[in-house]
Amino acid sequence: MTSRRATTTLWRPTGPKELDLVRELNWRAWPPRLPEQPIFYPVLNEDYAVRIARDWNVKHDGAGFVTRFEVESEFLSRYPVRQAGGRTILELWVPAEELDDFNAHVVGEIQLVHEFH
Repeated sequence: MTSRRATTTLWRPTGPKELDLVRELNWRAWPPRLPEQPIFYPVLNEDYAVRIARDWNVKHDGAGFVTRFEVESEFLSRYPVRQAGGRTILELWVPAEELDDFNAHVVGEIQLVHEFH
């Protein structure tokens, strides 16, 4: 009998360039941050991710996407939940230098769930 680790569902609003990099990584990992991106921000609810992708990414990049993925819950406990506005605007702040470790705890594939143009 195999024991399955508990996972937490996260969402990530993203633009076309980042999505292309995720695709190149076979939907298994997030690309390294750029120098001006010291933090990786996955969010805790789909509605918040949709609002960012639709209202911000489309305006700045011409398209916005929402991805959904699972991460081992025990690993995520090291990152406190940050409230970035209203009570449902919740995100995790993962320092760029910890992204490889974060990616090692992603379970399964990153899924594209919404697309806006």
